[in-house]
Amino acid sequence: MAHLSSRQHISPDSGFPVTLHPAYNPKIKDHVPPEPIRQPAAVGKDRAAFADPKKKALFAVATPKDLTESIGTVLEGVQLSSLNGQQLDELALLVNERGVVFFRDQDLTTERQVELFQHFGELDKHPAQKDVKHVVIKGSTEDHREILSYTSWPSGDFHADTSFEINPPSYSMLRMEEHPPVGGDTAWVSQYGLYDALSKAMQKFVENDTIIDLWGASPNRPPIDTHHPAVRTHPVTGLKALNVNPGFVTGFAELKRKESDKLLEFLEYHIHSADDHAVRWKWEVGSIAMWDNRCSLHRVIPGTYKGARRGIRTTVFGEKREYPKDFVNNLLTKLQRTSMSIARAVREGRRDLKAARS
Repeated sequence: MAHLSSRQHISPDSGFPVTLHPAYNPKIKDHVPPEPIRQPAAVGKDRAAFADPKKKALFAVATPKDLTESIGTVLEGVQLSSLNGQQLDELALLVNERGVVFFRDQDLTTERQVELFQHFGELDKHPAQKDVKHVVIKGSTEDHREILSYTSWPSGDFHADTSFEINPPSYSMLRMEEHPPVGGDTAWVSQYGLYDALSKAMQKFVENDTIIDLWGASPNRPPIDTHHPAVRTHPVTGLKALNVNPGFVTGFAELKRKESDKLLEFLEYHIHSADDHAVRWKWEVGSIAMWDNRCSLHRVIPGTYKGARRGIRTTVFGEKREYPKDFVNNLLTKLQRTSMSIARAVREGRRDLKAARS
């Protein structure tokens, strides 16, 4: 982020930075990306749906150890490269249930990681990704609080990978190739836990009456603005998850601006204070994390560490996020009421016009 072009926007009056939305940054506004906006895609049945609920095949070769009550499990005594199709399906189910699963001392190469991960679906290409099969992930030693002085766009905050897409990713896998001895950890938060920790009244409000507005941009594709439900039901576990993150969500489409800002501010606090639903992973070279973007958020922890941090990430397409049935029913009711109101206004207008003519 040291090259952030928004740093160049300094007020001539005060000498302090001018906060600009990225859309008003000339470098972004005038950029012509080489790829079109992605269209909705159909995805196959989730591999976890084929798994044995007891995961007998996976646990016959690996020992699970939960890191917290809510999220995060380490699988010990196994090489990912040795798992067969049934064991990989059961791994997917474990990731659905625990949010993120970790491995250490793995022997995967980039080529083998790409090959293995295609078991879970069609590889998804990150908007800023050059290679069609994987993206290189590095760390950050920037002061992200200071960066917000130059742009209103959050940097390095909790997010689900490219959740602004029409088809946001389902599974992601990150394998660490280089890493400093201290620093560069990654934190995950359970979206199941975030939903469960809300009051019943807030659960009902965000589930039935809110649509999140997400915004994203990259060098390779045009800026995109999408709407998704604020709460989603996981397609495999059936559990409800709070589908809101400060990394990409800009507001709530149905709410007025101040209402939206305050709700987003509260949910940002809710996410950052969810220590009882979070796990922090200390990386080593050869470590791997596999997570489900439909039920977990994550962020790399910034620091002042020295040395290289380099990982290889693969992701696969997820399903287009559907609105809850209650939300659809409420929306239909609102549309019917609006239609009835318009029809009534038209009838009254005709009567008034007829009376005026007579």
